[in-house]
Amino acid sequence: MSYKRSIFNLYYDWWKNIDRFIFSLIILLFITGLFFSLVSTSLLVSDKLDTNDYAFFLKHLTFVFLGILIIFVLSTISEEKLFNLSPLIFIFSLITLFLVPIIGIEVNSAQRWIDLYFLPRFQPIELVKPFLIILISLILSSEKYSNIYFKYLSSFLITLLIALLLAAQPDIGQTLLVFFSWSVLIFISGINIIFLTTSCLILSVILYFSINFFPKFEYIKNRILSFFNTESGTHNAQSEKAIEAITSGGYFGKGIGEGTLKNRVPEAHTDYIISVISEEFGVIAIILILLLFLIFIYSVFKKVYLEKKERTKLILVGCISLILVQAMIHIGVNIRLFPTTGMTLPFISYGGSSIISISILSGIILNLTKRKIS
Repeated sequence: MSYKRSIFNLYYDWWKNIDRFIFSLIILLFITGLFFSLVSTSLLVSDKLDTNDYAFFLKHLTFVFLGILIIFVLSTISEEKLFNLSPLIFIFSLITLFLVPIIGIEVNSAQRWIDLYFLPRFQPIELVKPFLIILISLILSSEKYSNIYFKYLSSFLITLLIALLLAAQPDIGQTLLVFFSWSVLIFISGINIIFLTTSCLILSVILYFSINFFPKFEYIKNRILSFFNTESGTHNAQSEKAIEAITSGGYFGKGIGEGTLKNRVPEAHTDYIISVISEEFGVIAIILILLLFLIFIYSVFKKVYLEKKERTKLILVGCISLILVQAMIHIGVNIRLFPTTGMTLPFISYGGSSIISISILSGIILNLTKRKIS
């Protein structure tokens, strides 16, 4: 009886102190993703995999439930415990990222996943990103080191290490996303603009020489050239089909199950989900999804404005910027503003690693925005 009471008290305290509006938006975004998975992509993917009609949807649902459990755990623990555990989890995730070139699984000319047998196949960078945000924020806000340039340099070297590991996979989208997150954090912390410019130049030079002089990066070079050559390239063909789907859907879409894009591009349920939704449900559905994202982002930034602790501000800005930029890249690829990157739409796209990553970010946000008890 006392055990049940303690569980109830834990849940009651959690529900009483979290920001219920932000939590509701997170759940609503997940439900939106599940809905489109059920009515638009589940049957197609299950048919390709020759499984039960709803096996794909049930797998998506399982990941979302696991994600909600992660959100609950991360938002329940104390702020200090979160900060103490984060470097340890970051080190573990960094080790798995180092393992990718050794035991990684190659899919579509990119080696980004590992399979440890006792765990489902996952993408290590999705575990690295949330805790990289916390680690960099802790470094930049630390009172232990007074030299601000030491903080900038150490955070830059950590980010550069991760970027090089990502570029070797190759994964240029995640590489740029990681560096953008670092740039946002040091900009918010009040960096000297000369240091930021120098860092960006160093990154640009490294990327230029890597792409042009190492065979491993030929894949990235070809994808970029293909993007600018509108008359050739399979990635251009995918983007053109995505734009065609958005256009043909009009304002209100063709109707459930009437879209054809999901049959014509290989990763419709992940990389091109926004085009699939637009074709079947119209631009109105996309506007509503974007509105949900904007309300979510605004709600978090409103908390940032009221927050007094520098480290908490940095982490919240880092987490929400990561979500925002990933969503922008996904939409940009679908309307051919950017080359194909393999970037999912947070909360909406299918992908176990992606769902777990966005759940960790959401759990961190809820932890740092919950009501403080004195």
